[in-house]
Amino acid sequence: MIGSEEFAYALDAMVCYGLADLVYKRAAMAGVRVPQFLMLQAWFFAPAVLTYALAKDELHVVPAAAWGAAAGLCIFIGFANFAKSLRDGAISVNAPIFRLSFTLTAALAVGVLGEPLGAFKLAGLALALLATWLLLGGGNTAGVTRASLLQVLIATLSFGIAYFFYKLGVMHGALPATMVVSQAAVFFPLATAWGWLEKRAFDPPPEAWPYAAGAALLLAIAFMLLATALVHGQASVLVPVAQMGFVITAAAGIFLLGEASSARK
Repeated sequence: MIGSEEFAYALDAMVCYGLADLVYKRAAMAGVRVPQFLMLQAWFFAPAVLTYALAKDELHVVPAAAWGAAAGLCIFIGFANFAKSLRDGAISVNAPIFRLSFTLTAALAVGVLGEPLGAFKLAGLALALLATWLLLGGGNTAGVTRASLLQVLIATLSFGIAYFFYKLGVMHGALPATMVVSQAAVFFPLATAWGWLEKRAFDPPPEAWPYAAGAALLLAIAFMLLATALVHGQASVLVPVAQMGFVITAAAGIFLLGEASSARK
């Protein structure tokens, strides 16, 4: 069973994830290069989650926190590819595909952890796959290049695995804040090194700072909320709820950014 508190955490995470994806698109539209954006995001994200964990006395290094570090590697790969996909891809298509990573998380939770698979859950996953096919439009959807599609699919697979690692970590005793800090401990050096290698200097453009700060704050809240929800809740339920933020992002892409709509979308 999923408690109302866990469900509320997942819903709040959903809103934050959706808004963060929109910030990613706005940064791409502003011409912010991906390595510089992720480097700045890491600079804001890591201190924020570390400060929170210390303030709440929830930073306790235990073996299970290694799952958070593994999630950090997957999340770096995922965000790097998702951000790159938005240079040539429509947010109203790429964000829904990206957030459909929950189908992989749910499949792993059911197949590996033995979480129950009822008729409603099975129907939900099947409809999610149908949604992916509709969004791709048989391969002819406007706003999706071949390179963009490949990048967003890599991001989707990476995040599906990362959220499963989150469940494993909290299930084996790592506190939610510890998991997020462990994630940041891997993401921070990888993103910083990538940003430095691009210019051989730490010189991010001024226009990148507000976008990176906004994305970092939203994602810090979202990851913390989802990790907290997963302590007692099923990953095959709560991760799909949290990832439904793509509805917010897709709607914003159509109505605020003027992206093309269609019956399939």
